[in-house]
Amino acid sequence: MGIKMNRREFSKALAAGAATFAVPGCAGALRSSRRSNRRRPNLLFIWTDEQRADTMAAYGNTKIHAPNLNKLAEQSVVFERAYVTQPVCTPNRSAVMTGLWPHTTGCIKNNIPLPQDARCLGELLNDPDYRTAYMGKWHLGDEIFAQHGFEEWVSIEDGYSGHYGEARDRGKRSDYHHFLVEHGYKPDRGGKFSRGFATRRPIEHCKPKFLEIKACDFLRRHRDEPFILYINFLEPHMPFFGPLDNEHNLDEVELPANFSDPLEENEPLRYRVIRECCRNKYGKDARDIRGLVGKYWGLVTQVDRSVGAILQTLDDLGLAEDTIVVYTSDHGDMMGSHQMVEKSVMYEEAVRIPWLMRVPQIKGSARSIKHPVSQIDMVPTLLDLMGAGRKEDLPGRSLVAMIRGEKIDRRDVFIQWNPNSGALKVKKGGTKLASKEELKRIENERSRAVVTPDGWKLCLSDVDKSQLFNLSEDPGETTNLFDSGRHKDVISRLTKKIHAWQETVRDKTEV
Repeated sequence: MGIKMNRREFSKALAAGAATFAVPGCAGALRSSRRSNRRRPNLLFIWTDEQRADTMAAYGNTKIHAPNLNKLAEQSVVFERAYVTQPVCTPNRSAVMTGLWPHTTGCIKNNIPLPQDARCLGELLNDPDYRTAYMGKWHLGDEIFAQHGFEEWVSIEDGYSGHYGEARDRGKRSDYHHFLVEHGYKPDRGGKFSRGFATRRPIEHCKPKFLEIKACDFLRRHRDEPFILYINFLEPHMPFFGPLDNEHNLDEVELPANFSDPLEENEPLRYRVIRECCRNKYGKDARDIRGLVGKYWGLVTQVDRSVGAILQTLDDLGLAEDTIVVYTSDHGDMMGSHQMVEKSVMYEEAVRIPWLMRVPQIKGSARSIKHPVSQIDMVPTLLDLMGAGRKEDLPGRSLVAMIRGEKIDRRDVFIQWNPNSGALKVKKGGTKLASKEELKRIENERSRAVVTPDGWKLCLSDVDKSQLFNLSEDPGETTNLFDSGRHKDVISRLTKKIHAWQETVRDKTEV
């Protein structure tokens, strides 16, 4: 009886046979030959959750312990002014993975599943020769189940089971859950491990190390095949503590320059309510926030160590010259700026993220790009680098010409906020800043923002205060110029830009 093999099985059998008959010393040459004959490069896409831009030396922070990220930045294109599409998890993750705006996929707030017909990068590339894997936090529906063209799936989060599809088994647990059980731990909350429990484990049992182990294993197993590997660390996302809480001397931890900004009444009411809640939850004085920032830095260092191990494995396997490496985050964190913590606002600390790209096939590409760019351009750029060309249905553009150092038209960056994208946080006992009716109104606020290459930033809200900042003169956004009466021409010009963009991307929100 004959044995039937598909194309992939036949290729693996052929490779195994070649290895069997190879003489000593020829295996490495064979692997090198295969890599040199690849039609397209590998992709190693590493991202974090809630990491603001200024958490490595390339963005001005030389005090945080991040030697591996600093080294990667020295080898990479550094987008100095990189922006999210919406400053909260699910919406921006949908854009990073598909190249579509949140309002296009419908992922306008947390825990909305990514539609099956919204194609991720691997699906758009549509090359069966690639081995594909997604590891870490997903937050786009059916958290622990493989989907959207990824052959391998390594999950770490069990807190989203309530949002699984009807056909999914809510009793099933993540790969990280089983990893902890194998090391003798017992679930601390309803048959699951809470995030707080996980972050208090020894560093070798925390999520970054777990993902590092799985990622390095994937690289070793697929060293002779083209691959696409996404790794998403939860850190430095809340609960803002971990095994490296004391990594940084608090005397060296600096508060944000705009920590003492009072947030006058001409700032959005939603922001002032969030700030009041943050002060109640995280503390009001400099010592409280400095301690929080120190722990946040420790989480970045924890990720840095695992990133270093993954990149070292890439080097050890001889894959670095064949692999595009991306490092970014899904959004930032206020972390004391304006005495706020977390995200969900249009301030720079929440909407700006690190974005590094190491692109071996473009020699001499290591440089800093100061023009504002948007993560909506991530997928088009990667498709271009991987030989797939332009997809006409994607609203973003490839940044390859910019990476090559060519002169291109500088474009504006647009950001959106959609109703109830993140639960409006109110301090315990309620607030005197707003009535229940006002809270309901601002919770359902819509806003659209534009950041221009010449340093202006306009945020238009449908029901709350609008904002105008001159980022060149006021990078900390401490003075809202919208109602000053001095910049009506700027407001008019930028408002037209926002409305023209909305028409182009079919965004019907009225602001």
